[in-house]
Amino acid sequence: MVQYLVALVPTFVVLAFFFLGPFNWSRHHSWTRAVTCAFVAAFALRYMFWRLTETVLPYPGDGPSFYWVWILFAVEVLACFEVILFLILMSRYVDRSAEADRLGRVFFARDKRELPTVDVFIPTYNEPLDVLERTIIGARSLDYPADKLNVYVLDDQRRDWLKAYCEEKNVIHVTRGDNSHAKAGNMNNGLKVSSGDFIAIFDADFVPYRHFLRRTLPFFSDNSIGIVQTPQHFFNVDPVQSNLGLENIWPDEQRLFFDEIAPSRDAWDVSFCCGSCSIARRKAIDAIGGFPTESITEDLLTTLSMLNKGYKTRYLNERLSMGLAAENLTGYFVQRERWCQGGIQTLYLYNGPLHGPGLTLFQRIMFLPASWLVQYLVRFMILLVPIVYLWFGLLPLYFTDIADYVSHQVPLLAAYFLLMLWITPTRYLPVVSSAVGTFATFRMLPTVVSSLVRPFGKPFRVTPKGSGNELNQFDRYSFAWIASMITITVVGLLVNVVPETSHVQGQFSPVAAWWSGINIVVLLIASLICFEKPRRLFHAFKLDEPAVVDDVPGQIVSLALDKAVVAVHNMARFQSKSVMLKLAGFAPIKAELGQVTQRRSSISRSGDKQAYYLHLYFELSGAARDSMIVKLYTGQYSRDIRDIDKVAVSLNLLLRSFGRTRTL
Repeated sequence: MVQYLVALVPTFVVLAFFFLGPFNWSRHHSWTRAVTCAFVAAFALRYMFWRLTETVLPYPGDGPSFYWVWILFAVEVLACFEVILFLILMSRYVDRSAEADRLGRVFFARDKRELPTVDVFIPTYNEPLDVLERTIIGARSLDYPADKLNVYVLDDQRRDWLKAYCEEKNVIHVTRGDNSHAKAGNMNNGLKVSSGDFIAIFDADFVPYRHFLRRTLPFFSDNSIGIVQTPQHFFNVDPVQSNLGLENIWPDEQRLFFDEIAPSRDAWDVSFCCGSCSIARRKAIDAIGGFPTESITEDLLTTLSMLNKGYKTRYLNERLSMGLAAENLTGYFVQRERWCQGGIQTLYLYNGPLHGPGLTLFQRIMFLPASWLVQYLVRFMILLVPIVYLWFGLLPLYFTDIADYVSHQVPLLAAYFLLMLWITPTRYLPVVSSAVGTFATFRMLPTVVSSLVRPFGKPFRVTPKGSGNELNQFDRYSFAWIASMITITVVGLLVNVVPETSHVQGQFSPVAAWWSGINIVVLLIASLICFEKPRRLFHAFKLDEPAVVDDVPGQIVSLALDKAVVAVHNMARFQSKSVMLKLAGFAPIKAELGQVTQRRSSISRSGDKQAYYLHLYFELSGAARDSMIVKLYTGQYSRDIRDIDKVAVSLNLLLRSFGRTRTL
């Protein structure tokens, strides 16, 4: 007992450090981050020293176990390298909002005639009108002098209906003779027909907020700035949120990068362009010969090429646009496989992190695609280790005592999880975050391998978005892998529980049992993501604004381009299915009254009353539809999840896992 209490001392040290230190500190100060990350790094290096000297080198040099131990250690070395890079990266933080305020006061104090010209590029390939119209109307509505702003719709499918729509909306429709070099080639063609001093880029499914240019342009007062990137926020739920049933209590999967990692990269001057929702200096683009076409991720390569020429990227962590997250698992994997392949492609290019001129050693290291190369391999090995032990009896290390394990690995895991909970309090939960990564592993690991072997073997693929993309699917491939891993792990446990069939012995067995149990829980949660839920074409925003329906006052609680939900107290006047909806700033809208729901709700200062919720459906066209797009998508509303309700997440996943298991 004493030796186990002694073994727990490092874990107690970790807990004491976090509860007395970081959990009482601001996570937005670089000194607090540096101290905390250094503390965690020390435990990571302590663990790796123990692994090498006590669990690897002493292992007998014979048989398959010897090679298995060294293979696993090599994977852990890679994982440790990635963790140390992550800790270095996250040890700094910068918020440039105050800088944007200061620079903006000076930048826009000049005469309007002296303001630079801006071209907005909207590259499009196969997106339907219900996606494109939001972006086009949003770009037209930017708060910037009209004579200094041009909007270019770069149409790589040469669609007549889109040309007609662009002419109607007074934006410039651009086509080319072929589709060479995909998005990068399309934007390079846009450079030929435009002349603005700056180029703002929005993918076809991203709507700029009206003040986008007022917040980003002032950074270019510094002539060394080539690109200003802003975060990507979404007005729909991504398939991970949706399929797990966590739409209102768990943030979208990209928040960790855009809200936490990107500001830290900016603090180190290694921020990079993410394509959409960015603005670039034309002189910088000209200096690198246009948008690079060598990689399918032209945005990352644009950043590297500009760094080669001495330009920098700035990151402004403010919500300045809103777009569509991948709407189903097909789009989700198309998107991530493209990012993965493009990141690995840079290793082979003359202007990439290994070969590009003008990069510092630190920049070269920080632009290595380490996360893509390591994370999925590590996750797969975590699943594999207990299986190999339970079925073949191969130990993953020279195992001396459980106390050693508790003394070295437990405090490291505790330190890392507590760091993540402190540094990303609304973006991370260990089991759920691990489940999301595990779910992606079975598709992404083959992409990593194929990209290393044939980095340019797959062409650019557009993420499918919008109407025509409604098909609900079941990810049989991932589910088959997950179900197989669960089955093999469970059977392995059952076989070794019975003394007559067990073929593993020793103190590692309890560790393997715990390890297997955690893996099963993670895999069960991951399996839920495989079942797609129906999606909505038009996404409603929650509001709390006055509205009038057939002269009956009420509160509008939900609004979309084609429907509204209005809460009223009086149902007596509604005798017809056809009603008139009056909203501030709009002419009366003719709507059809659908269902009526009823519940007690406080929608007025007079206190709780019986509320009737009117579900109204309507069709808008012309200027009225444009005005509604501006109202909904250009900055007034969002669907941010400010905090994670950890209890709600846990209960929801528990109930869904139980229900799904019963149906299977």
